[in-house]
Amino acid sequence: MNEAEHAAYIEKLRQSGIRVDREGRFIHEGAEVTHEGLKRALFRWLDRLPAPDGRHVLRLDERRFAYLDVDDTPLVVRAARVDAAGAIWLALSDGAEERLDPSTLTVDAAGTLRASVRGGRLEARLASSALAALSDLLTELPDGQPTVRTPAGLVAIARR
Repeated sequence: MNEAEHAAYIEKLRQSGIRVDREGRFIHEGAEVTHEGLKRALFRWLDRLPAPDGRHVLRLDERRFAYLDVDDTPLVVRAARVDAAGAIWLALSDGAEERLDPSTLTVDAAGTLRASVRGGRLEARLASSALAALSDLLTELPDGQPTVRTPAGLVAIARR
């Protein structure tokens, strides 16, 4: 097998057939992955290739990874809370809780909010339950610019 054939072979092996649906569930061969241990492992392996490729992957290490399809975002913010200091904490679909960096919030034309998580490597869509918890902090300026209220002041939410 020459180098080009070997590269094509490896590329074919990296097609996992796994996707993450809009609700943050792993789907394989049309069925939801329900084994808790396997789901925890898949969430732990979630990553993204660096630009310009940027594809979502399940990564074991730098050389060993498999591609996965993502319907919207690989993670979903299921809940949110504001602590006594005013920091916003996000409960992610992988079971982790992360502090929100408000400057990473974006909103699309449909009004869907997303935030960067895992140190900016991945994106998470805010589910309606998380939006409801933050509703008192979300506002709009007179010019229509969406913002989030933080202890440091209003932070603009970037439009996509």
